Amino acid sequence: MKKLKKVLLVLAGLVLLIAIGLFLFVQSLKPDYSGKKTLPGLSNETTVFFDQYGIPHIYAENEADAFRALGYVHAQDRLWQMELIRRVAKGKLSEVFGSDLLETDKFFLSLGIDEHTAQTIAELDMESDMVKLSQAYLDGINTFVDNGPKPVEFYLTGLEKEHFSLEDIYNTVGYMAFTFAQAHKTDPLLTNIRNQLGEEYINDLAVYSDTSTVWIKNFREPGVDSISSTVTASVFRALDKLPIPQFEGSNSWVIAPEKTKNGKVILANDPHIGFAQPSVWYEAHLSTPTYEKYGYHLAGVPFPLLAHDRNLAYGLTMFQNDDLNFYGEVTHTSDSTKYKTEEGWLDYEYVTKEIKVKDAEPVSFTYKKTRHGPVLNGIAKQITGDGPIAMDWMYTKIRNEVMHALYGISHAADINGFEEALPKIHAPGLNVMYGDAKGNVAWWATAKLFQMPDSVSTKFVLNGASGEEEPIRYLDFSENPSAINPPWHYVYSANNQPDSIAGMLYPGYYLPENRAKRIVQLLDAKDDWDKESTAEMALDVTSSVNPDLITELIKLLDVSNLSEEQLIYVDSLKNWDGRYSLKSSNPTLFHRSTYHMLKNTLEDELGEEQFNQLLSTHLLKRQIAWGAKMKSGKWWDNVNTPDIVETRDDVVLKSFAEAWISLTNDFGPDPSQWTWDKVHTLEHPHPFGKVESLRKYFNVGPYPVNGSQEVINNLTFQYDSTGYYKVSSGPSTRRIVDFSDIENSISILPTGQSGNPFSKHYKDQAELYNDGGYRKMMMNRQEIETTAESVLKFAKK
Repeated sequence: MKKLKKVLLVLAGLVLLIAIGLFLFVQSLKPDYSGKKTLPGLSNETTVFFDQYGIPHIYAENEADAFRALGYVHAQDRLWQMELIRRVAKGKLSEVFGSDLLETDKFFLSLGIDEHTAQTIAELDMESDMVKLSQAYLDGINTFVDNGPKPVEFYLTGLEKEHFSLEDIYNTVGYMAFTFAQAHKTDPLLTNIRNQLGEEYINDLAVYSDTSTVWIKNFREPGVDSISSTVTASVFRALDKLPIPQFEGSNSWVIAPEKTKNGKVILANDPHIGFAQPSVWYEAHLSTPTYEKYGYHLAGVPFPLLAHDRNLAYGLTMFQNDDLNFYGEVTHTSDSTKYKTEEGWLDYEYVTKEIKVKDAEPVSFTYKKTRHGPVLNGIAKQITGDGPIAMDWMYTKIRNEVMHALYGISHAADINGFEEALPKIHAPGLNVMYGDAKGNVAWWATAKLFQMPDSVSTKFVLNGASGEEEPIRYLDFSENPSAINPPWHYVYSANNQPDSIAGMLYPGYYLPENRAKRIVQLLDAKDDWDKESTAEMALDVTSSVNPDLITELIKLLDVSNLSEEQLIYVDSLKNWDGRYSLKSSNPTLFHRSTYHMLKNTLEDELGEEQFNQLLSTHLLKRQIAWGAKMKSGKWWDNVNTPDIVETRDDVVLKSFAEAWISLTNDFGPDPSQWTWDKVHTLEHPHPFGKVESLRKYFNVGPYPVNGSQEVINNLTFQYDSTGYYKVSSGPSTRRIVDFSDIENSISILPTGQSGNPFSKHYKDQAELYNDGGYRKMMMNRQEIETTAESVLKFAKK
């Protein structure tokens, strides 16, 4: 018995020692928000005050010191995120996650982002202020890489920390540019539909611009100048496996003094990005004697994409212009190394790449390039058949000055200096929103736009051999859509179609009018906007389109076929105000019915695979209301029932019945139990969250959330057969900048500032975000110092 007690005591001691060791190990992995550290290259002591949400307020004597400190604190909170995002363009995800990411790596390597980056860096002026500050930021990151603890993800994957370089900054921007593009999801699919079904079916899809919807209006003061299916399937597979978020859409509006209570500009912005953990933005406030910005930074990018100071504020939404085209090439019949052009035969260029794969041998692959870009045939089985398809992407075609643009807008002193930097943004296409303390409001659509020959649609695979479907010219920036101080006293963007300055439509993949219509409706109705009412508007969950659509479709229901309970519910739907609140059941039935209507309309012609592909496009979002209102058309008839010709009435009645049955099966016969909170949920996924045993430690959520797709509080999802709507993207931040009280402007992040799961700031904003709350973006130094949760001082080495 004594021996047993001794053994048990020894075992208990060992368990205690292991627990203590594990505790100390975890503590060593946490970000260090206090104390003193040396920072090589620093010229003066720099102080970082961390507020209660872990946001750094960096005070330095010069910009280089401030950006060096920013690099360090950014890395200690987000090094794993930085590591992943820099690997995408270089095809290095398989090195972390294994062969499952091979197709994704091959696809992104074929885009040529890494090659374009190398060319761009070779042409940089290394003595420019942009490069010097970027290098200072990188020095801060690399100091943490050398001296800071490895994030837990590095231990779990076996990765070692490595230095960051200018190459990584540009590759990150290139990844961002690609995720903004929509053509890769849409053009080959539409081409297949046209080839398989004919033009009549295409004409019944919302492919082209609808002049009856709400468009963004341009305004310039007179005399004022201003500076194929297999392709789609493979692209979806490659992007679906990405362990980092993609950019989706956005809202922004800037209200002029004439429409605000305090006579000062108010800017609102909520960029819509795929939800992930950590969330995409890292907030930081930098202050020096010559520079101050409160900004939002991408992982590994020094200059903020969203920011404000006491003089001006800016935000972004996606322009949604078409900057990526596909070309069908013609290979020589007797010499497969050549392809046809209008001036004769040219040689294919062959590119060979090698990909390192975790726990496996490296994989080598070769792809071809034409004058248009990479030929996708053979890249990870992307295209079958004989016809080569090349991808022509604006980002890699012309000189890259995007980083110079980000430096320029973040260092502009006024609207003129700000606008001067914008022509340097060639891709991705961005709606840049601006407001300042002097009362100016402005919107510019920034991108290198081009004009195509008449009657050529860039929504389909183009003829690469004839020379007749090439761009005629690039537009000057003065021809881009914009509005500066318009007489209606606000500017806005909701990724919808812009009006034309150049007397031509700008091809794009614009989202439907739903959010735009609601934004205009609310802004026009009120002339005394303040911070509180603007913040409330950003949380608006009322659809401006769906109630009218329901009213029209209900007219098609044969009431004699409906039960008494269904009739009561139909009356409820008639009176629905379009609000997506958690305890409402109308949204649940609406979206179940919408999915079944789409399925019953489109899937018989498209097949299951192409139907699911279409569900993932922006085109589908435009199609819902536009198509449902079409009284007759090719899509309504079910081709699988040749003896019956179905009509819109038949499809609507069938879809309503199927939705009712599916909801009864899921939640019981009482419609009051079919509430939105049971089907509309948000979870922020970490790459390791795919492992069920790690999910609760790395993922944040799930939570029931109000809102929906294409309302202002745009918490969007993809339709599928489950009838559950797992939110995939939404506001990556909600910012309200009020120039009447600049130091009390407000914001929120979806989860938290830190990407380190052991940090207290990993998810400390999640509950506030879900509840529609905000927190202050502090800029007053005295308040920052007196309320700081911790202080970190950097001394020169």
